[in-house]
Amino acid sequence: MSKLISIDEARRRVLEAVRALPAEDVPLAEALGRVLAEDVESPIDVPPFDSSAMDGYAVVAGPDADLEIVGESRAGRPAAERVMPGTAIRISTGAVLPAGATAVVPAEATSADDGRVRVRASEEGDNVRRAGEDVRAGRVVLPAGTPLGPAEIGVAASVGRGSLSCSHRPRAAILVTGDELTEPGRALRPGGIYSSNGWALAAQVERAGGLVVRRETVPDEAAGTREALAAGLDSAGVVIVSGGVSVGPHDHVKPALAELGVEERFWGVRLRPGKPTWFGTRGDTLVFGLPGNPVSAMVGFQLFARPALAAMQGADASARRSRATLDEPIPRHGTREQAVRVHLEVSDDGWHARTTGPQGSHMLTSMLGATALARIAPGEGEVPAGERVEVELL
Repeated sequence: MSKLISIDEARRRVLEAVRALPAEDVPLAEALGRVLAEDVESPIDVPPFDSSAMDGYAVVAGPDADLEIVGESRAGRPAAERVMPGTAIRISTGAVLPAGATAVVPAEATSADDGRVRVRASEEGDNVRRAGEDVRAGRVVLPAGTPLGPAEIGVAASVGRGSLSCSHRPRAAILVTGDELTEPGRALRPGGIYSSNGWALAAQVERAGGLVVRRETVPDEAAGTREALAAGLDSAGVVIVSGGVSVGPHDHVKPALAELGVEERFWGVRLRPGKPTWFGTRGDTLVFGLPGNPVSAMVGFQLFARPALAAMQGADASARRSRATLDEPIPRHGTREQAVRVHLEVSDDGWHARTTGPQGSHMLTSMLGATALARIAPGEGEVPAGERVEVELL
């Protein structure tokens, strides 16, 4: 194995190799989870007119008064009449404020009978939503690079956008190696284990905005490995291989990648779990060789592949970092930085972290309940409870 590099150096080399994907027009109904490739500027004021914040009566602001009801303004149906001193117009929440009105008196502060209404005193602007109070015409409401969640979809709709220019979703091929792997739902044969890495990695790709176009199990033999890798390289911009990147007699991934023209960018990270992580490129295609241990594969994806998928879509690729107080001691590793799975809880003095249980790289259940990776620097002894450490939010 070549000289081990740090997590941050490995991530730098990955992001250095990323090329942003082109954009496409996406209907609003299909834009959830996509990343904006344009600034969205509002062509209108929101709301586009002065409106009522309450059900009640539009009036000329003033003292308690007995007023004549001369019309009604409903949502979508503005009143034709004008409010004058001595008159009122019944109004619904969100309806256009009638001409002449300067306040709205809530229904519960009125009593109406036989075409007239008694209203309590009001001041100018009471219960009135002004045009442009939320958004002014010409304002950029969503900058390029924004991941689109429910609120962003709602804002885009509120300014009249029926479609959005979004980055293409990265196409990913996921290959897991091992003769022992059995697909869930089938009977285990002697010496077999159920295949989890392909499913977990595919879910991580989808969560990161990618599109899984290929997911397959690869046998532990050279020709089959080369054939599967060739197909993956031809079908996807990101190829993720789990297992087969070490130096054992049945580890065929690295030689096959070399034959297929993939250039190695690094192999080996000062990381636990995930030391034998490999990364290379062929043109603009990114290839990640992740360890076969389930936790190592998921951690490697989080630290290296997730930022790459974000950068390809024009989103923020930086780690979502914070600091947390350890609620229990964590032993250090002598030479490698650890990515410890922890559950975060907020307290009066900030985040507190507790491990999710035994941290073996084969123990996939250590990912259950994990909300962050605590980065524990190498060294002697342990990091004591009460120490503040850096965490990367999952």
